[in-house]
Amino acid sequence: QVQLVESGGGLVQPGGSLRLSCAASGTIFRINHMGWYRQAPGKQRELVATIVSSGRTNYANSVKDRFTISRDNAKNTVYLQMNSLKPEDTAVYYCTLQTWDYSDYWGQGTQVTVSS
Repeated sequence: QVQLVESGGGLVQPGGSLRLSCAASGTIFRINHMGWYRQAPGKQRELVATIVSSGRTNYANSVKDRFTISRDNAKNTVYLQMNSLKPEDTAVYYCTLQTWDYSDYWGQGTQVTVSS
């Protein structure tokens, strides 16, 4: 079984920055990809960014040039550096991981609120 623990959410003013972390633990033989999704109130969960083991990344258009996803393979940890935050970035952010057998795992979510 795989567990994901997120941290780093909180309240920030527009234009500010936050860094989310997600550490994976448990029996993990190989990770296909890790990433972040978010869900705002009344909206569907949406992709924010993903990163594969080679380092190739993928971003939602709404966060390109503002957010950066990175990964520490040795620690099975993924990060999301969020800069120039906007009120519309307010959401619960979920970490996700897919293992070698295409099993998907999710964290419990961390709240990010962008407000003055």
